[in-house]
Amino acid sequence: MAKSIMLQGTMSNAGKSILTSALCRIFAQDGYSVAPFKSQNMALNSFVTNDGCEIGRAQAVQAYAAMKNPDWRMNPILLKPTGNMGSQVIVNGKSIGNMRAKEYFEYKTQLIPEIMNAYNSLSSENDIIVIEGAGSPAEINLKSNDIVNMGVAKMVDAPVLLIGDIDRGGVFAQLFGTIALMEQEERERIKGLIINKFRGDIRLLDSGLLMFAERIHPYGKYPFMGVVPYIDVDIEDEDSLSSRIDVKRKVFSKDTLNIAIIKLPRMSNYTDFNVLSTFECVTVNYIDNIQDLENADVIILPGTKSTIDDLKWLKKLGFDKKIKEMQSNGSIIFGICGGYQMLGNKLIDEHNTDGGGTHSGLGLLPINTIFSENKKLTQITGVLNKLSGVLSTLNDRDFTGYEIHCGISDSHNYITCHNNVYGTYIHGIFDKTADVFAETLCRHFNKKYIENTNFDYYAYQNKQFDILANVVRKNLDMEKIYKIMGIK
Repeated sequence: MAKSIMLQGTMSNAGKSILTSALCRIFAQDGYSVAPFKSQNMALNSFVTNDGCEIGRAQAVQAYAAMKNPDWRMNPILLKPTGNMGSQVIVNGKSIGNMRAKEYFEYKTQLIPEIMNAYNSLSSENDIIVIEGAGSPAEINLKSNDIVNMGVAKMVDAPVLLIGDIDRGGVFAQLFGTIALMEQEERERIKGLIINKFRGDIRLLDSGLLMFAERIHPYGKYPFMGVVPYIDVDIEDEDSLSSRIDVKRKVFSKDTLNIAIIKLPRMSNYTDFNVLSTFECVTVNYIDNIQDLENADVIILPGTKSTIDDLKWLKKLGFDKKIKEMQSNGSIIFGICGGYQMLGNKLIDEHNTDGGGTHSGLGLLPINTIFSENKKLTQITGVLNKLSGVLSTLNDRDFTGYEIHCGISDSHNYITCHNNVYGTYIHGIFDKTADVFAETLCRHFNKKYIENTNFDYYAYQNKQFDILANVVRKNLDMEKIYKIMGIK
């Protein structure tokens, strides 16, 4: 069976996901067969595996860091929020329905056998499992039936590294408070601490590390495994608290191709557009204000977990009228998945799959969508064809991607198009087509096209994993981490 190490954080966004990717790549570089594991993830960003199972996108990214294909066993439970009080529950890659928060809280321990089956199966095939926790392990009101933090560490007997985020401030209080709120049995599982996202002169931390060791002493000895600097690396992050979509809006320039992505309230799979941001000649903004659409050359409606609710939001704020106005004035409109459905004429939901009822779309594409009770989950490869208008240059271009949707639209093309409005169900459609997409639109809008020499997006992502691993390796005591796991 595999050796294991678990990464837990003092809070959400402490850097668990990115450091899990880093350790996966480091162990793979060192010649070990390694796999990531997160028993339960809550995310709207999801991915479809080769065998048609749905997992958190973060675990797919970690799998690639580990040089493995994504596998449903890496994330046996995925929660996709449907509102403020409930989620769709996906077990072993397949939906078992929606549950309200209290209902799921009382039910989730019944899933422990599924968690253990997935973990044990992965463990039998690998040398090392890197386990990621969720949120904070010190949520004392939730610990009684925990299945994702110390509960999992206990189930699989994993040593734990606790991560604190110094970028937000108060890192010593984060670490101290988390440990203080734990039971003694839980504290004994913590074998080391990591300070993450450090900026500045590391020598300024020296006295703090010594004082922390003195003050935490009554609870035990917790050596620091290292201080990881803030790393400028382009690797996908979790959708909650994402720095990518919450950054300050850039000014749309007359010199760049200006892409506005509508920041829908229940937006999913925003990672579809990461590749567009790698082009120097492209400016990408996530927009939730109509005024910020001004000067947008391209408007993208992304995927969403709740198409009908987000369509209502779009209309309430007047985005529907503004998008139509800008399309008539020459802007290119592109919709993916739920955004594609919104661009059609009618959305019909007789089974109450997405909120129920019949709703008018924006009427920019000649399609109608009927929601079904079954979700389509599939990876897809092909060659684009039958495209007209500005993006006809994409014809004969290979693409890869995946589909996750319940609605069925009455179009049989990979991309439906009409009057320079385009829509598709394929997530990841830009990963192999972004160079032609950017170049074509730059020339159409008389913008200077600067070729992205790193456009082989898969090679680019692989290079980013190596950059991340090299920085983390230099700043963590990997010899101690291997020793903690019982290796070397």
